Amino acid sequence: MITLAIIVVLLISLYLYGTKNFKYWEKRGIKHDKPLPLFGNNIKGYFFYSSMTQVADELYWKYPNERVVGFFRASEPELLIRDPEIAKRLLSNDFSHFFQRGFTPNKTVFEPMMQNLFFAEGDLWKLLRQRMTPAFTSGKLKAMFPLIVERAERLKTRALAAAADGKSLDARDLMARYTTDFIGACGFGLDADTLNDENSPFRQLGINIFKIKPFELVKLVVKEMFPDLCQNVKIWTRVEKDINELVGEIMAKRNHKPSGRGDFIDLMLECKMKGTMVGESIESRKPDGSPETASLEFNDGIIAAQVFVFFAAGFETSSSATSFTLHQLAYHPEVQKKAQEEVDRILAKHDGKLSYDSIKEMNYLEMAFKEGLRMFPSLGFLLRQCTRPYTFPEFNMTIDETCKILIPLQSLHNDPKYFPNPEEFRPERFSPEEFDSNNKFVYLPFGLGPRACIGERLGLMQSLAGLAAVLSEFTVEPAPETLRYPVVDPQSSIVQSVQGGLPLMFRPRKKTA
Repeated sequence: MITLAIIVVLLISLYLYGTKNFKYWEKRGIKHDKPLPLFGNNIKGYFFYSSMTQVADELYWKYPNERVVGFFRASEPELLIRDPEIAKRLLSNDFSHFFQRGFTPNKTVFEPMMQNLFFAEGDLWKLLRQRMTPAFTSGKLKAMFPLIVERAERLKTRALAAAADGKSLDARDLMARYTTDFIGACGFGLDADTLNDENSPFRQLGINIFKIKPFELVKLVVKEMFPDLCQNVKIWTRVEKDINELVGEIMAKRNHKPSGRGDFIDLMLECKMKGTMVGESIESRKPDGSPETASLEFNDGIIAAQVFVFFAAGFETSSSATSFTLHQLAYHPEVQKKAQEEVDRILAKHDGKLSYDSIKEMNYLEMAFKEGLRMFPSLGFLLRQCTRPYTFPEFNMTIDETCKILIPLQSLHNDPKYFPNPEEFRPERFSPEEFDSNNKFVYLPFGLGPRACIGERLGLMQSLAGLAAVLSEFTVEPAPETLRYPVVDPQSSIVQSVQGGLPLMFRPRKKTA
């Protein structure tokens, strides 16, 4: 009987814990689906039937007349933002209320690899952003371009080998190898040659970062459901050793001093040499309202965390975006031909060579890439966490500190209200004559406001160079096994990916003299 009583008490406690906030949106008059104990509205996500983007997309279309929709991730309330004007305000004008990214549960012990610019919160984020912004100036990007061209040439060689055999090539894998090669060269001064070496350790590291094991998925779910009980549960321990060893080897070769290459590791070493970072706090205020002073020691652990996110963010997002664009071009030969004609014309003006200046002239290719990102943004959503009570003037409704907001980019990008016939791949949407300026707050593949992607221009430049290299030499076509509409991997987390890759045929072009 005592055992039964204990079980009953535990079950009741579990139920109360798992439903503790379920009146949150009802009290505020916000429409929402009925949540389930423990799971909230995210049962499909927790059982990996749908990715985080897909869950948000389903909710977006279920409430077409609402500007915001309530949601429960486990027992915690979130607010899905359907209105672009509200999204713009939260990301930029009212950023001081929403400067937290919100991926790390409150009170969780911060993992070493999470001390990076993407996941960092508060003063840590602000100081890192402040110190790292100079790495992404136009001058720095232009200086990197010869390294990008080298990798683009290898990309063509890899594709030629497959074309000669008459075999299809997984565009997703091909562009991931190209991106990894680029990151190795421009980020770390390494000649990884992942395009030719099937077993390149650098390529394996990239795969390992995103190949989350089933046990790790379970840990993620449990950590989200029971944040108070799982404060010490870490997710990224499996890559810590590899990243730390990689960084240690590179820095040792440079005697822990900048080498003059101007790459990402040099920047990190320069940051370390400058000593403690100091700036105005975004989290703490003095009694008179002015910001407190925040400081951060830039140590080897901080460097390793930045290397981790530089590798991970560049590897996954760019390869996803470029391969999906190639997939669309394969099914739209008229668009592909127009892009090829532009590439040919501009390269002819530049002695047949890719360069920083030639890429900047490829406007139609850039429009095609932007259209690919519209249809399938690498990041299908933006997440922010409220830092202090915030009132929405539209509804006279206040959310509490720690409540999260979710902006469903995949849904907004494919809403016919903003982009007519959204299923149609049409680069002209992004021409200066046609692009609706009102949509600049709908189309947000790189985010918006102070936490927008710091590497947007670098990613765009590298992606366009890869696309131009391919299109200058090949015509891409669907392979026999290609799916017209790729299936999204339901285990996708922050970055969207597709199941089974994106196989395409790369046909060498016959150019007239």
